[in-house]
Order: sequence, then C-alpha cells, then structure tokens
Amino acid sequence: MLILYNARLQTLTPHHPAATALAIAGETILAIGSDAYILALADRHAIKQDMLGKTIWPGLTDAHIHLENYALSLQLVDCETVSQAECIRRVAERAKLVEAGQWIRGHGWNQNSWPEGFGTAAQLDAVTGDHPAYLTAKSLHAGWANSAALRLAGISAATPDPEGGKLLRNANGDPTGILLESALNLIEAGLPVPTGDDVCRMILSAQAALWRLGITGVHDYDSVRCFTALQLLEKAGQLHLRVVKGIPYEVFPHAVALGLRSGFGSAYLRIGSVKLFADGALGPQTAAMIQPYEGSPDNTGFLLLDSEQIFETGQKAAQAGLSLAIHAIGDRANHEVLNAYTQLRQYETEQKLPHLRHRIEHVQILHPADTQRLAQLNVIASVQPIHATSDMFMADRFWGQRSAGAYAFRTLLSANTTLAFGSDAPVEQPNPFLGLHAAVTRQRPDGQPALEGWYPAQRLSLLEALAGFTTGPAYAAGLENRLGQLAPGFFADLIVLATDPFTLPAPDLFAIQPLATMVGGHWVWESS
Repeated sequence: MLILYNARLQTLTPHHPAATALAIAGETILAIGSDAYILALADRHAIKQDMLGKTIWPGLTDAHIHLENYALSLQLVDCETVSQAECIRRVAERAKLVEAGQWIRGHGWNQNSWPEGFGTAAQLDAVTGDHPAYLTAKSLHAGWANSAALRLAGISAATPDPEGGKLLRNANGDPTGILLESALNLIEAGLPVPTGDDVCRMILSAQAALWRLGITGVHDYDSVRCFTALQLLEKAGQLHLRVVKGIPYEVFPHAVALGLRSGFGSAYLRIGSVKLFADGALGPQTAAMIQPYEGSPDNTGFLLLDSEQIFETGQKAAQAGLSLAIHAIGDRANHEVLNAYTQLRQYETEQKLPHLRHRIEHVQILHPADTQRLAQLNVIASVQPIHATSDMFMADRFWGQRSAGAYAFRTLLSANTTLAFGSDAPVEQPNPFLGLHAAVTRQRPDGQPALEGWYPAQRLSLLEALAGFTTGPAYAAGLENRLGQLAPGFFADLIVLATDPFTLPAPDLFAIQPLATMVGGHWVWESS
C-alpha cells in the first residue's frame, strides 16, 4: 500500500471533490479522505509519502494526438518560425549535418504567419543541395518540397492534381513545391520507412516527454505501424501511457473482418474509433464551408465526405461495434457529419444496436443552427482549445464575422455537449497547460489579442476546462468508471503540482509545470 498525505487533492468526484490524502493498492486507488482517515488504513508494510501541501490532480489525457508523428517531430527541423527566412536558415543548418543523399525533414511552418506566404522549391534548393527536403505545415494539411523531393516522387508539370488534393503551380504550370491535402501522399509514399524498432524507440521518447507534461493517457490517430509498435511496447512491459487507438479508415474493412470492437483491449492499449475525414483545414483554406472564404469568392474548401457516404460507413461500423471519429472543421463539413449522425442514431435504434460514443474531431466552426445538435445526438466534441488562440487571426481573416461561432466551447458546453480536449500534436504542442490557459482566457501566453480574450463569451472556468482533459476523454473512451477522477476503484494515475492552479491568476496557467507523474500506482517521472 502507498499512502500520499498532506496534499490538496482535486478529485473531480462530485460527492467528494476535495481531500488531503489517498491510499493506493497495486494499480488502483483504494480510498481517499482526510489524513487521519487514510493514515489509519496503513498496515506495517505501507509506504507513507508526505506531499508537503502540494496539489494533486488526476492524470491528464490528450484526446487527440498523432503519437508517431509527434514522436517523429521531436527529431525534425522546427519550422514554426516568425519568418520564412528563419525557417530556411534552420533547414540550411540541418543540411550541414546530414549525410549525402539523406532526407531533410521539418514540421510546423504556417504561410499565414509569413508576409511572403507560401515558399517555393527553389528557395529550399538553394540551401539543401542534393538532399531531398520535405517540410510539413503546422496543419499537416500542406507540405513544402524541394526539387529533389519532387523528382523522386515523379512530380512534374504533367502530374495531375490527385482527387481531394492540389499541387500549387506557377504561371507556366510547373509545381511550386507546395502540396495540399491528398497531394501530400505523392511525396510521403516515397519517404524512408522507419523500422519497427525505430518507431518503438521514438514512442518511448515521446512517452517520457508526455509524462513531463502531466499526460498519462492519449487518444491516438496515427497509423497501423504506430499500433504495431504500441503492441510491442506493451508486450515488453514498456508502455505506461494509456492509449486509446483510433483505426485508420483504410484498414476499416480489416478491423471488421477481425471482429475488433471499440473498447477492446487492455488497461494500457484499447481500440477506439474509426477515423474519417470530412474536409481539410483552415490554414490552407480547404475546410469545407457553407459560404466562401473571405476574399476568395470561389473557394468553399474541400468536402471529402457527404452525409450519405458517412452514413454508409456508419452502418457497417455500428453493426461491427465500432464508433466513428470524424474530422470536421468547416461549418459545411460539420453540418454533413451531424446529418449523418442523425441517420446513424436512428439506425442504431431501429436495429437495436447500442448507441456508440461517436465523436467529431475539431468542430472548429458550426452554423448557428447546428450548435445544439451534438448534445441532442450525444456526439462528443473532441476539440483542441489551443487551436482557438493559435488560429484566431487566421479565423478572423478567412471567416470574418463567422468566427463568433468558431471554437465555441461555452456554447457547446451550455448545450450539455461532452467536451474532450486534446492538442492535435504535432500540429500544436501537447502541453495541456497551454490548452487550459487557452480555454480559460481565450488568449495567447503573450496576452494577445486583448485583456478579455478572443470572443470572451466562449471562455470556460478552470474546473470546466480541467474536465476536458480528464472526465471528458474518459467518457469518450468508455472508461468513465476507471479514469479521469481520483476515486476508489479508479486507476492511480495522477500528477503533482507545486501550487494549486485554482489559486493562480488565469493568465499564469500556461506556465505551470508538473513536479511528478504517476501511472498505475508507480511514479513514472519526477522532477529533479
């Protein structure tokens, strides 16, 4: 038995929201209460740890992450720069370090942050020499390749735009080096493939990085290769992050044939939802909109799936016991998804099937007529508060006054929608305290855009935001009786904080750093 006492526990348990001590037996919490009550439970073998008045929270879950891509991003050129020139300089520095012919990879650029806009292959050619170079945008919906990479992919002026994608071209029709949406696959199909051991090593590094941020669980939307690596790590006893693994749509038929069901798995690795894409993203203006983008009267983005296509897949998924998680950013895409979920709920009822925990990933902008529908359909809003403050200037630029209904967390919560918060890392940093800060203040850490925040009516309280990283993801995963709270019978997943965030000014939330992280009753990370 392990006893932690003299602490300030934020339990998130409605009937016992605060306590000072807890007892842990094995991987689960045995009891919570006062110091006197918990210490009285100790036997002679119990380990007692005085927490010296520190705050303890349940472990935090990132409900939308790309785990392998995040792990890879820790090794890539950081292209999230304030200027295009700085990005190119960093690529040039990396080119000096890699062996001849090796790929140069980077991530994080955003053309909307640069006065010059998109870069070109020629600009990369000037600093990369014979190295093929490929830099993914912050959104992961655009890529920037040099000429060597384009040649390896067989991309030329004669290459047609793939379905659901686009190659940007100059006045002569030659590709500029910028690829959008499905066109990324033309380059990525030829990238060096990491071995299984490589992926395992990268995920172990990412796991340690996430523990330092207070993250004890994730909902992952990366590839089958990532799933294989996670299985190997669990078998080896090295996976100590609770992973809910999304199923890529391309392997959906195989998952059905194998009889996999949402919720199947172990304490550390379980099957999540089938991932579909209804549209693109805000940054490259490929999110599907009802009305055109501001300043682009002919552009309403890319609708990749309509309601009938989603419903067709949804019927098969419901019969197989697999929930859906659908990427939808634009208001048209969200409208189509909600229409499909309306049909799917009726189908589940008619067929006497369980109402599965379907989700919409991102929900970045809704038509006003759709704001109540997620709650009415019991569809989870898997959203990323950090996107609101990261994207706010782009949203104002491309959506104009429609941004009043963007990243509308208060509106969704007031309608009784279940919110599950994530980061979409490596699109954003996975630091949940940046997410908490964004949800509570609607500001960036530097105080932009104003004291009251961006569309301040959408701010949440800290307790509401904390639920987004704890009880919300637990419910989305069907684990509301095991995760997200500090309560008897729940997994002993928790983090230790030097001060109580509820006593801090809201603008200071982003700077919080955990002191220690526990998963399954074991300290997996402690600050030196």
